[in-house]
Amino acid sequence: MVTIVDTLNRPQEKSEARPRHPEKAHRPDNPVQRKPKWIRVKAPTSPVYRETQAVVRENNLVTVCEEAGCPNIGECWSKKHASFMILGDTCTRACAFCNVRTGMPGPVDTKEAQGVADAVAAMGLEHVVVTSVDRDDLDDGGARHFADVIGAIRKTSPSTTVEVLTPDFLRKDGALEIVVEAKPDVFNHNLETVPSKYLTVRPGARYFHSIRILQKTKELDPEMFTKSGIMVGLGEERNEVLQLMDDLRAADVDFLTIGQYLQPSKKHHPVLSFVTPEDFKGYERIAYAKGFLKVSASPLTRSSHHAGEDFSDLRAARLARLGR
Repeated sequence: MVTIVDTLNRPQEKSEARPRHPEKAHRPDNPVQRKPKWIRVKAPTSPVYRETQAVVRENNLVTVCEEAGCPNIGECWSKKHASFMILGDTCTRACAFCNVRTGMPGPVDTKEAQGVADAVAAMGLEHVVVTSVDRDDLDDGGARHFADVIGAIRKTSPSTTVEVLTPDFLRKDGALEIVVEAKPDVFNHNLETVPSKYLTVRPGARYFHSIRILQKTKELDPEMFTKSGIMVGLGEERNEVLQLMDDLRAADVDFLTIGQYLQPSKKHHPVLSFVTPEDFKGYERIAYAKGFLKVSASPLTRSSHHAGEDFSDLRAARLARLGR
């Protein structure tokens, strides 16, 4: 019998123990609320889950699945799906929602690109998501490393489609161009929340800069799919979410994801509301009406959850819109 658990209240198995969020020690304690029944998930028990974990460990890789405490890790890893986090496991920013640790990152691992490519080949991935921590310490924000990883995957697994989820490259002139020139199939950059919440939720970022990153990607390569996502439950108003949709459509973004924010610890931003599945369906209907090619909106939606299937839907939706 499989026990139903809340995976965010149960530490994921790691190769070594370390503090998860020392930079958030200055934050007040915010008791973690009990989750509603629609957010409960199954504990990972599949043998395939262990196989995926072994491939990640053997190649000395970091995954956002573990670092961010994703509730879908059991499902995804049991299907040999994993989202790779490059450029280390330490972020130069301290967003109030994020479970990735903050500090001064180490040097870039020059062997990482091939390690990711080898893992993609070993897992037989048809679609892979590559993301990273913020690297404000690097002149290009890590853009060249993204391009190297894309190139290594293309060489090792030429039929695999590649989706990148990048940081905002704030004050990194030319960085976006480097990533777009590497030709990922999907360029994703998450807004995370509505603009009124940036100061408390995402203080190191700038909302309209993030919008501009997505808009400029389309200007550089009109054929590239663009994608963005937000969390709800952080105190945003419904009309703010609808305005955000309009902002993304003005930037010609193709794909929107909306998921429930879940508080990783008492040192993180509190959950201010649990949005019902019915309200998520409402957001989905409105987003489609506004012109997005693909929308994924549910309590457990995450940027890379079902990314491969969603990419197939995205391509089909574009062809249908073009009448092909």
